[in-house]
Amino acid sequence: MARTSTYVVSLLAAALLFVFIVVPLGAVLLKSVYVEGPLPPRVVRAAVLDALDRLDGAGRVRSMAQWEASLTEVQRMETTAATLAAIGVPPTWDRKADYASQFVAAGQATAALDATSRAAFDAEYPLQMVVLHKRIPLAFMLRGQLAPEEFERLRTGARKGFSLENYRAFLEDSHLLRAGRNSLIVSTLTSLITVVLAYALAFGINRNGIRAPGLVRGLVLLPLVSPPVIMAFAGILLFGRQGLITRKVLEDMLGLIDADVTNIYGFVGVVTAMVLSYLPHAYIVLDDVLARHDGRVEEAAASQGATAWQVFAHVTLPLTRPGVIRTALVVFILSMTDFGNPLVIGRNYPVLAGVIYDEIVGFQNVSLAAALCVWLILPTLLAYFLFERLGKRHRFVSGSGTGAPPELPLPLAARLGLETVAVGVGAVVVVFFGIIVVGSFTRVWGIDFTPTLTHYSVHSELYASFSEAMGIPTVWTSLKIAGAAAVFGGVFAVLVAYLVERTRIPGRHVIGFVALLPGVVPGVLHGIGYLVAFNRPFGLTELSLVGTPAILILNVLFANIFVGVLAARATLQRIDTGIDEAAEVLGASMIQTFFLVTLPSIRRVLLLASLYVFVHGTVTLSAVIFLVSPDTMMASVGIFLHAENGRYGLACSMSVLILALVVAVMGLIRLIERRGEGRPVLRVLPQTD
Repeated sequence: MARTSTYVVSLLAAALLFVFIVVPLGAVLLKSVYVEGPLPPRVVRAAVLDALDRLDGAGRVRSMAQWEASLTEVQRMETTAATLAAIGVPPTWDRKADYASQFVAAGQATAALDATSRAAFDAEYPLQMVVLHKRIPLAFMLRGQLAPEEFERLRTGARKGFSLENYRAFLEDSHLLRAGRNSLIVSTLTSLITVVLAYALAFGINRNGIRAPGLVRGLVLLPLVSPPVIMAFAGILLFGRQGLITRKVLEDMLGLIDADVTNIYGFVGVVTAMVLSYLPHAYIVLDDVLARHDGRVEEAAASQGATAWQVFAHVTLPLTRPGVIRTALVVFILSMTDFGNPLVIGRNYPVLAGVIYDEIVGFQNVSLAAALCVWLILPTLLAYFLFERLGKRHRFVSGSGTGAPPELPLPLAARLGLETVAVGVGAVVVVFFGIIVVGSFTRVWGIDFTPTLTHYSVHSELYASFSEAMGIPTVWTSLKIAGAAAVFGGVFAVLVAYLVERTRIPGRHVIGFVALLPGVVPGVLHGIGYLVAFNRPFGLTELSLVGTPAILILNVLFANIFVGVLAARATLQRIDTGIDEAAEVLGASMIQTFFLVTLPSIRRVLLLASLYVFVHGTVTLSAVIFLVSPDTMMASVGIFLHAENGRYGLACSMSVLILALVVAVMGLIRLIERRGEGRPVLRVLPQTD
């Protein structure tokens, strides 16, 4: 019975992971090679010519005469223009002018042809007539002689099938190539700057080189739980065309610049916003690396006469190099897939992720967007293999130690440098978040600085058409969606970890691998995958999830369970399996063992998994922006749209509310965790001989 329940639960978990992780990713790959649209004119012409050749001579002459006689004057003009283009004499008149003018121009163009061109025109005109206006009658005349695919192609002049055309479009389009090049430049520079700053902060905090380390750590990590693009539009409030510093101080007060010309928009703004946005991610990795570093190795080097710089350059840095490499990779991937910051502050500086957003939202070209997503992944994969190779080329290993920092004093110059970095980063974070708070109480930023609570009103006087659809109420919508995803996501993450670590079902490692896929796949790819896979599943509109709260909950849940799975697996590996075995001996089923024994014993991991899903679900943008609808709008998307369109008051007020609520929830969970620290973590089953 216990084995049966294990297999049933495993199959259910595997099915959910397959449907909501594998299927969306596969749908993107399939969509990227699927071509649906009008055929090129030369292909349509060839199909029509082949069909006409299948008619008998008399029937062809008769049909062509009837079709030509039935043409309207507008159709004759369109056929004339197409024929001129086909013989190499493109029409020179304005094709958007009124029809009366175009009729006259078409007649004059044909009358001006020389004898050779006129002969070519007369031969091509009937064919172009059929191509433009008579394909459908021709297709039905030959329906019995054509294969179904040939009939549909001739009738519609369109194609459906698989091709690499979308991939070739990237290589042939200068705009797309420029966006790809910009993405590489921005991501590389962002990674370099972010890693240097994060390493300095982590090193200073772990080597007692920075005063008030707790405060510095909190300020560095603050952007991690803040709404998306908050750094971008905070930079605009300070250094934009109507920025407090650029317009009010540097132009109006000092007359040093023209704020319309000298501002933060463009390359500098994009890099600045990305560095501040992803500094917390880099710091977390490097802080963990340096905290685990065995300081006795550095002490040994110092005892041999090495200077502080020599100890750092030849001991500390080489030992932490794997962490540095992985940090650079994380920041590079995040920067490559970021479209929010470039769209808000980049203006005319296109990046590939932003082009993907435009192709879906602006042009409804999902196939090209899917192909661009694959192109977007390639640099990240190449970077991964490159960094792995760099990490293996020089590998340094120290003995197992306590992980305590070395008891070596830092030189005064090093302390001053680290303090300067900490104060600089902390000041920027405080100023940027402070300006968001100030902006939320300002009537119209850059124009009217009158204090107001209007932006916190459900019915905003300034933005009545926007406040109800994308204003304060969307904060509540985001909390409900993220909360629902967190409740189920935390439990499901621990369940997946339990199946992988504590059962012996076939394919358990595949289940674990699939659960981790969202952690290495860009969020934009995950969002487009849901858009493609669940728009009309199996062609049934009734099963569509797009535009409903359900698709947002599922996307947030499955995109963020990987952290909980990793944490739960690591914890379960340290807990004695004898507890589970004892429960099985006492007759407990797999479900009873999981809920009554395992889950209580790792409740802190459960809280962590749920908290991560909630926090990331509240502030996520790259995936959900493709899945929201006017009826189900999330605050993160509303903030992005308001910031992009210059409605900074609403963007600021929503950001402040989201940040306050996320911090409050984190504090509440921490309080619950502390209250439960003294209570037993296991519910013991009755003992029997």
